[in-house]
Amino acid sequence: MDFWELLGVFGGLALFLHGMQMMSSGLEAAAGNQMKSVLERLTSNRFLGILVGTLITTAVQSSSATTVMVVGFVNAGMMTLNQAVWLIMGANVGKTTTGLLIALDVGALAPLVAFVGVALMVFTKKARLQHIGQLLAGLGILFVGMDMMSAAMEPLREVPAFVNLMATLSNPILGILFGALFTALIQSSAASLGILQTLAAAGVVGLSGSVYILFGLNIGTCITAVLASFGTSKEAQRTTCIHVLFNLIGTAIFTIAVTFFPLTQWIESAVPSPMAQFAAMHVLFNLATTVLLIPFGNTLAGLAARMLPDRTQPEAAEAEHGMRLVYLTPLSAAGKDGGLGVSAIVVGQLRNELRRMLEMARQNVNASFGAVMTRDISPLERMEQREAYIDFLNREISRYISHLITIETNEQGSSVVSSFFAISGNIERIGDHADNLAGYTRLLTEKDIPFSTFAQEELRQMRDISLRAVSALLSGEAGSAHWLSQVAQLEQKIDDMTADFRREQLIRMRDGVCSDEACILYSELLTDFERIGDHVLNIAQELNKAQTAL
Repeated sequence: MDFWELLGVFGGLALFLHGMQMMSSGLEAAAGNQMKSVLERLTSNRFLGILVGTLITTAVQSSSATTVMVVGFVNAGMMTLNQAVWLIMGANVGKTTTGLLIALDVGALAPLVAFVGVALMVFTKKARLQHIGQLLAGLGILFVGMDMMSAAMEPLREVPAFVNLMATLSNPILGILFGALFTALIQSSAASLGILQTLAAAGVVGLSGSVYILFGLNIGTCITAVLASFGTSKEAQRTTCIHVLFNLIGTAIFTIAVTFFPLTQWIESAVPSPMAQFAAMHVLFNLATTVLLIPFGNTLAGLAARMLPDRTQPEAAEAEHGMRLVYLTPLSAAGKDGGLGVSAIVVGQLRNELRRMLEMARQNVNASFGAVMTRDISPLERMEQREAYIDFLNREISRYISHLITIETNEQGSSVVSSFFAISGNIERIGDHADNLAGYTRLLTEKDIPFSTFAQEELRQMRDISLRAVSALLSGEAGSAHWLSQVAQLEQKIDDMTADFRREQLIRMRDGVCSDEACILYSELLTDFERIGDHVLNIAQELNKAQTAL
């Protein structure tokens, strides 16, 4: 193989991978959030779960994206481990459609498909049509890349070193390891299968000699979900474990079947096209493994739970002493580069992390009003620790979202994470106002500044409605239009109370009931009270926007 032929191989591979990425991105942008909604509304019916997993993976042409979504939903508590089993099985069935599509050998139509797709992207203004155009352009480019690779790889039949390599990889262990490592490297079993089919079309490899590589690529495709599970909950990690177990069990079963039965010969005699032979074996592998494991779905979940047991209580308690992100998976560790999987996994993680941050702010609001009313400075140290934790979470969440926005390919996904960015900032401001209130306690105590009985009663009313407002953000109805109206009413009530209390304060000042220092502090306190209400409403509006986008 000379330099130009090698260049053709790499050029064709580049087009093939780029075409796959365009297809996935285009379809995700056109329908990604609807797919996520379908997953969120899943029932516990195993056959429905398998069907939904199959359809979504067929649509996005990526079992990794579907599996990462499932990991994210389990981590967010929106799906149980037992539900995830069926979706993962469906994802493994759905990933076979790429090989079937390539086996149709419609390369002659590739330029036309690519032209139609580019025309839609360039000459239409509707976003949805542009996304469909991106999908079609990606499909066309994929087949152009396939043709380039096939033409460039034909001379490999005459290269002794390559022929010897393929002969070596006919060994079951070596073939499986090579397929798994290569697929893990490029993080796409569909791309690995496409390359195998291209080699088959060029007459370089046959099914009998390369079937173990085919089995190995099913294991290698698990790497994306494995990386995505770093830093997630134990249940989410068990979901990834089920994905790995499914493919390991399938590989073991089919390795035994191919070794002791003429399975590859049967397929080669029944299917004349070399490309279709690999596609048929890929379908048989995943479909048969799914059928065999359906009765054992709950057993797989139990096995994953035993393999990844819960941490002991002392370890969990020890972890709580340090500041850390509990739910968010570092983007670099997960190896994410945008797309459907990213949106799905981070939305649930961000929501949980923000709820945790908001609960800390609620505790500080409650403690700060209590400290002012009782003039007790003993809770202030704990409050300051929580305030430092809130600042830490805001900084880490903001950094996380800033990175995510730069790689998010979906407009609706970008809108959701942008809302979460604003929510994090507003929660941090609530924490600041609670910290201000706590600071007044020290002044009241050090200078022995008295509040009148009327002011103390007003403080109790402020605390009660502030807690009602912040607690409403943690409600299960958060995000709905009716809920937003209720929060807006609470915020208006805070504004009305602030105005009333300022008038009452002026009357007390005129009557000489309160001292100058007490009046100044009380006025500052009212300002913080009002600002808490403003930030609560801001958070509610952003939650509503995010819920609408989802």
